[in-house]
Amino acid sequence: MLEWITNTINSLGYVGIALLMFVENLFPPIPSELIMPLAGFTARATPERLNVGGVFLAGLLGSVAGALVWYYPGKFLGEKRLKAWADRYGKWLTISSKDISKATRWFDTQGSKAVFIGRLIPGVRTLISVPAGISNMHLLPFLFYTTLGSAAWVGLLTYSGYILGSQYELVDKYLAPVSKIVLGSLVLAFVVWVLKRRQKKTRR
Repeated sequence: MLEWITNTINSLGYVGIALLMFVENLFPPIPSELIMPLAGFTARATPERLNVGGVFLAGLLGSVAGALVWYYPGKFLGEKRLKAWADRYGKWLTISSKDISKATRWFDTQGSKAVFIGRLIPGVRTLISVPAGISNMHLLPFLFYTTLGSAAWVGLLTYSGYILGSQYELVDKYLAPVSKIVLGSLVLAFVVWVLKRRQKKTRR
């Protein structure tokens, strides 16, 4: 996969970066933690071909465009039909109806800010668009929070690759455990929220 990502960036430049980040949103196994640091390193190694600012903008454009692909099925298909589709075809994208349910419950607890936070968390960043669409979140706020979260994520990865140079693969190595801790904390916060709501209902 690394060789394919490298060849795409080297042969297509900014267009390749945008396409890779677009596809990364559709197929979660393709990691942005490798795409953008590698693109940042390439900008440092060959400044005559790629500019780090252009790399960032290309990655951001692809990321936001990919988020929209998941927003509209949620909006027009609804949760029930989308879950049925995921159970039937989601294995090709490594997505199940349970993943959609988790993302929807989290969105319900966090509201609009879930879109911003979700774009910063691998594994969640792809699916957070689905409940936003299901909940009929207006397009402009969705684009605003998606762009904001994506800019932070893409900027971090691009800058890390640019600074680390040929050691850009360390970004994926160190981000993986941090991402798991963040995701675990969010799950824990959600469980606590559910328990508190149940306690309030019991008291009533």
